[in-house]
Amino acid sequence: MTETTSADLLQLLQTIENRSHQYAVGLPKHKIQQYWEGVLFSISGLGVIAPLQEVKEILNYPEELTQVPGTQAWLLGMANIRGNLLPIIDLQQFLGGAPLVIGRRSRVLVINHQGVYSGLLVGNVQGMRHFLEEQCTGVPILPEYIRQFVQGAYQVEDAVRPVFSMNLLAENTEFRVASL
Repeated sequence: MTETTSADLLQLLQTIENRSHQYAVGLPKHKIQQYWEGVLFSISGLGVIAPLQEVKEILNYPEELTQVPGTQAWLLGMANIRGNLLPIIDLQQFLGGAPLVIGRRSRVLVINHQGVYSGLLVGNVQGMRHFLEEQCTGVPILPEYIRQFVQGAYQVEDAVRPVFSMNLLAENTEFRVASL
């Protein structure tokens, strides 16, 4: 048997490393696409998108609500969600529409703006979507009730969906003051 020296072992390792570099296939050289994520839902029959980072949770409509006297009709009441009180607001009614008829597809979008949680009742949530930058488009002509809360729009299949900003809604003075 031949004796192998440490110099021989280092030379062998160097040879193996050189061969592996010679035959290695590099990573693909394609552009990494940036996605914007949003939650699709409807307000008064108008399909909109909320930025995903502005929606903390999506809940079923709570079974029990405690009504709060002396408040606007759009504040439906307070729900106990895992030990935390959450005001439930009919978003459609807040925006000047008819009270939402609560059905099995009704959902509550939970938002947190500067530490204040609110639950927004909506009639229908279609789910979360990823949008390419190329899908960003101009804001279409919108009804007055929603225009002040819109920041951009995205092309979704054959329709343009406005981006409804939950942060703009939460900063709205009328939204923050629910008392009569």
